[in-house]
Amino acid sequence: MHGFLVLRKGRIAAEGYWAPFSRDRMHRMYSISKSFVSLAIGLLVDEGKLRLEDRVAAFFEDKVPDHLHPYVAQTTVRDLLMMAGPHSAVSYSRQDRDFADTFFRKEPSHPPGSVFFYDTAGTVVLTTIVERISGVPFLTYMRDKLLDPVGFSKEAWCIRTPEGTSWGGSGVMCTLRDTAKLAYVCMNDGRWNGKQLISEAYIREATSKQIDNSLSGDIGYGYQIWCEEDRGFSFRGMGSQFAIVYPDRELVFACTSDTQMMGHIAPILIRNALREELLANLHDGPLPADDAARKALERKIDSLHIIPQQGGLTSSYAEKINGKWYRLHENPMNISRLRFTFEGDEGRWEYENESGLHRLDFGIGKQKEGTFPETKYFGERIGTAKGEGYTCLVSGAWVEEHKLNLLVYITDDYLGTAKMTFSFIDDKISVHMLKAAEWFLDEYSGFAGGVLA
Repeated sequence: MHGFLVLRKGRIAAEGYWAPFSRDRMHRMYSISKSFVSLAIGLLVDEGKLRLEDRVAAFFEDKVPDHLHPYVAQTTVRDLLMMAGPHSAVSYSRQDRDFADTFFRKEPSHPPGSVFFYDTAGTVVLTTIVERISGVPFLTYMRDKLLDPVGFSKEAWCIRTPEGTSWGGSGVMCTLRDTAKLAYVCMNDGRWNGKQLISEAYIREATSKQIDNSLSGDIGYGYQIWCEEDRGFSFRGMGSQFAIVYPDRELVFACTSDTQMMGHIAPILIRNALREELLANLHDGPLPADDAARKALERKIDSLHIIPQQGGLTSSYAEKINGKWYRLHENPMNISRLRFTFEGDEGRWEYENESGLHRLDFGIGKQKEGTFPETKYFGERIGTAKGEGYTCLVSGAWVEEHKLNLLVYITDDYLGTAKMTFSFIDDKISVHMLKAAEWFLDEYSGFAGGVLA
């Protein structure tokens, strides 16, 4: 978890952040970005510049092939809003140089508007339509109409696709409060402080069931917005980014996280906790003052921090292996050699792989902020290397007398986790690495063995 916010009856009831995350820090929202794109579409509809029945191919004469498949040609803006496009797989990959273009060239599998398939490529197309009509990035288009009136961060921005448009399917960088504010506007049918910023009709459609998605265990989908029980709705993003809204209870719960390593279980746990701890205990009227409980909550919030690797702080093996190089046999990570050095409650991992000789400092039983030593990962534009390493938190601990674990949290514009085990027996080393990150850390996954050099 990185941050949480509980908004009740228009006021913040509780808010907290796990250090080093903070209230004003821009955070990757992943697919919550899709809900923002939906609001941009609604603004265009309000202006009369777009109709939900418009066929998307009409906006892409420069991209559609000469023999466009009828299913793709028939696809409307509304089809894409409710994830009912004609494809059964996302059309692009990280290697493609034009994400929108692939949508029109991929062979479709079924008529549009018929079944639910969660397709980020469809949102890429919707974002591009917004930017082609408005002539500016979609967040810029939304500024004077919606974002500025609610106090949305001026520093907010969006990662771009290879072709240069905003990656509205996944790339918005903003604060947790920014997300909560837009969720609050939707909870109030498009209004902020009594002013109608986006039409009530569009918001009511966008936040209510437009298509069945019960095959995946959900209860419906609106326009890039998920349906929840008890007439609720939610913005959702990979890694447990959430804004969950219950209009009848005047409640917004929002959080930022990176739970990719936990798979599908973490979002379930968060939503269960919301139902069991918050929804089940809401009261319509004010509660009696409880100063002790309030202070306990404040102490808990003030103490929130990212937990480091758990385990022992010392081991006899630290002295045995300190500064000694190990040569690894051929392995999926392409690491040829590595060594550890220790000093007090910190350590350093040095290793050589295909991209050169690297070092990564870590805390022992504590987090150490640093920079992950790969510079080829994407930056502000997909497909273009950032040219510098991602910021990260790194910690280590001895999980057995002879076994050291490292835990790497990537905390940059891209979020991810790497877990590593290094086992030392006699003059031999065994290595096991796992990663959970979209489009990076791929070379930090697998097994290796080696010996003292």
